[in-house]
Amino acid sequence: MVDEVEDVHSLGCDQTYTPRHLRLNFCRYSRINTLTMPEVQTPPLRDLTEVIEDPANGLTLTKNVSIPLKASSLPIRANVYLPLSPTTDPAAPKKYPVLVTYGPYGKDIPYSTFHHGSFSEVNPEHRSKYSAWETPDPVYWCREGYAIVRADERGLGQSPGLLDTMSRGTSECFFDVVEWCAEQPWSTGKVGLLGISYYAGSQWRVAARRPKGLAAIIPWEGMSDYYRDRCRHGGILSDKFINIWWNRQVLVNQYGRAERSKITFPPDGPGARGQEDTIEGDLPEDVLIANRKDQTVDNGANRFRDDEYYASKEYSPEDIEVPLLSVANWGGILLHLRGNVLGYTNAGSKLKYLRFITGRHDLPFYYREEVELQKSFLNAFLKGEDTVGWSEPGKVAPVTVTLRRGNLGFNDAEKEKAYEKRAESAWPIPRTQYTNFYLAPDLTLAKTKTPGSEPVKVGYKALGNLDNPQVVQFTSTPFEAETEITGHIVAHLHVSVTPDNPEDETDIDLFLTLRHFDSAGKEIFYTGTAGDPVPLCKGWLRVSNRTVHKDNPKHQPWLPHREYLSKDVLSVVGGVVYDVDVELWPTNVVVDQGGRIVLEVSSGDTQGSGIFQHNSETDRPASKFAGLNYVHFGESLENYVTLPIIPPK
Repeated sequence: MVDEVEDVHSLGCDQTYTPRHLRLNFCRYSRINTLTMPEVQTPPLRDLTEVIEDPANGLTLTKNVSIPLKASSLPIRANVYLPLSPTTDPAAPKKYPVLVTYGPYGKDIPYSTFHHGSFSEVNPEHRSKYSAWETPDPVYWCREGYAIVRADERGLGQSPGLLDTMSRGTSECFFDVVEWCAEQPWSTGKVGLLGISYYAGSQWRVAARRPKGLAAIIPWEGMSDYYRDRCRHGGILSDKFINIWWNRQVLVNQYGRAERSKITFPPDGPGARGQEDTIEGDLPEDVLIANRKDQTVDNGANRFRDDEYYASKEYSPEDIEVPLLSVANWGGILLHLRGNVLGYTNAGSKLKYLRFITGRHDLPFYYREEVELQKSFLNAFLKGEDTVGWSEPGKVAPVTVTLRRGNLGFNDAEKEKAYEKRAESAWPIPRTQYTNFYLAPDLTLAKTKTPGSEPVKVGYKALGNLDNPQVVQFTSTPFEAETEITGHIVAHLHVSVTPDNPEDETDIDLFLTLRHFDSAGKEIFYTGTAGDPVPLCKGWLRVSNRTVHKDNPKHQPWLPHREYLSKDVLSVVGGVVYDVDVELWPTNVVVDQGGRIVLEVSSGDTQGSGIFQHNSETDRPASKFAGLNYVHFGESLENYVTLPIIPPK
């Protein structure tokens, strides 16, 4: 049973409140046992609510509302933005559909502070003093007749509790927030979820729990599989991004951290300040450490999906039932793209849509045409105003593909508007012709197999990295006609290693990249997550994780299904040849006549990896991985990459 929050002024004790059954004599901070959540320490809690009327921006902000949780005595704190609408009957309650975000970056940190450069490029219609990173702008959406609830995730901002991002526990808190929003007197009872990145990834998890009132979700560029999409690509730890993300964007906002208001953005350099201190007081460092699950530590210490850590992040996307609009960016080749595609594919929703876009990770969400799309979808399911046909099965095409044709450069939004969009009836596209392109020892790539039965191997050094790439590239002959490639890709390779330390345990990390070159031999780059130049797509596999679960219904010839369980690990012995299937993430390109495709095989990160690198010496120790890696050829050793060729309609 959730304790009711009492009037702060009736409590005394420095105007703090505590649930009735936990009324104790607090010293510096209290120890609270939650019903299902780990024990944490907090300062004395109190009512932080503040009401701000802002006629100039057409809204009322109720700041730091305490939302009760079913399984904890600690609240989630949220800002509630309601439209300021004149009414002929002041006593009549005004009700609005609600858009909710729940995440780690700080509901009170202005977008202009968090990432000033990005904020300056956002569509001006979505820039206000209330704007926050990767979330809908309250001024705009209140004007459109929506209430906005922006919540600090548990353990962050002004929300006390255990900091454990993307966990089952924090998703249960999000569940309670959604249900609370549906029950408020200013709510119509209809709740929608809208946000980018983390604020999209969290949507999949809470939607699968089916909270009362949830009516529609728009996960915009948000991974759906914590292990495969984000943390361990093919079983290989993606440590650099996790370290940057955790230390620069999350840890700086932990509840109880001292002197948060003095932190600049970025935290390790000159920048603006705009963060608020924990109003209820600071916590000592040992308590802060005890009150969090550190992603940089936990992801390094756990390797498999059946480890308790990764198991705590699991959910069933098939349990999602609400209308769904999944927006995937072709340029998100190392974090979110796969999750948006497979989240859509696996979701149980009867009304679900998949839309592919291009551009940077931060800006398209606010483009006018994309906001109109968001608004029409949300209006259909939260207001009952369907002007497009989203709620009518078959009226709107389930899939919309942006076709990357030509060399438009990268990080140029205006030029990328020239990319054609095309509606499709399903994903993968039903008329896909999966076509093998065969690797040859002369480093060519062709639709026909190269004759020859003599065993040959092509080698490259192990443990390459972005500063010292170790690669072999297989280049296609020029395409004889314009050819579209859209969909999932898989490579079948025969590989081995000659280890530097043959007496030690050994393994092989495979890093694959698909690249596009024009008829003049110049590589064509596309816009990546941060506006950086990226190739078509990438894929990874740790060869000891090569077990494929072909009996799983998710397994397809073009998408090998792996469970990445500890019991599935297979040994790797020096000199032994292993045949492996490597998943490359989905992609799209229209190759002009005369253009070429290159499949790159490497032992580490190469161009296009950006901050999403795999450099952990703990995860990839030289004692285990150093040596020479090989791709083997011979009469019975076919190596090929299967490309999804799309014929014209």
